[in-house]
Amino acid sequence: MSEMKNTLVSGLPLLNLELSDEICDTLCAFGAAMVRQNEVMNLTGITDDKGVANLHLLDSLTVMASADLSGKTLIDVGCGAGFPGVPLAIASGATVTLLDSLGKRMKWLESCLPQLGIEAECVTARAEEAVATRRESYDFATSRAVARLNILLELTAPYVKVGGAVLAMKGTAAKEELAECGNAMKKLGLKLEGVKEFPIDGTNHAVIVLRKVAPTPKQFPRRFAKIKQSPL
Repeated sequence: MSEMKNTLVSGLPLLNLELSDEICDTLCAFGAAMVRQNEVMNLTGITDDKGVANLHLLDSLTVMASADLSGKTLIDVGCGAGFPGVPLAIASGATVTLLDSLGKRMKWLESCLPQLGIEAECVTARAEEAVATRRESYDFATSRAVARLNILLELTAPYVKVGGAVLAMKGTAAKEELAECGNAMKKLGLKLEGVKEFPIDGTNHAVIVLRKVAPTPKQFPRRFAKIKQSPL
């Protein structure tokens, strides 16, 4: 067994997850494909097998460990090299949309995923623009390493149906960022359901679960420059 797969399999019990051997192989095949592509395109600073398993694959699966995604729709806003969306498409049973504004990355994902037998919709657009045709269309929205939470919520909440949830991936600063978000949550129709924490390789990984309890007003999201200049 490769070090990537061994690290992945040994980390699953920490997330209370069980995955088939076939799913683990596909996860590792995608991890290996990303490392190969990274030689010609800047996708990640993490290229060793153990790091990919811990900081990309297991980290992505914390979203699956935080909500029942099976049979649901999920959008990964600002997916970058495909995390967490691609591992969730492989393992969770959700119908996944990958959204990012960087065309080169999205073209690589569009080419790579079918070769590995992975199904996901790839959309090249800015988050605040793509929502025009996808408002409140998803059960879940997730995102990793895109922005501080008070900015991130304005970019993700408009995609989520009432009754669905934003699943925001954060690290050790999760509760600190959450403390800044009372006003944003109120304006965007969100209510805190909980913060789930997972120890991966000695580091705390958190998923903040924010339930959509009311429609997000149509004026959100604003233009990104405005969001950044004046967060909710």
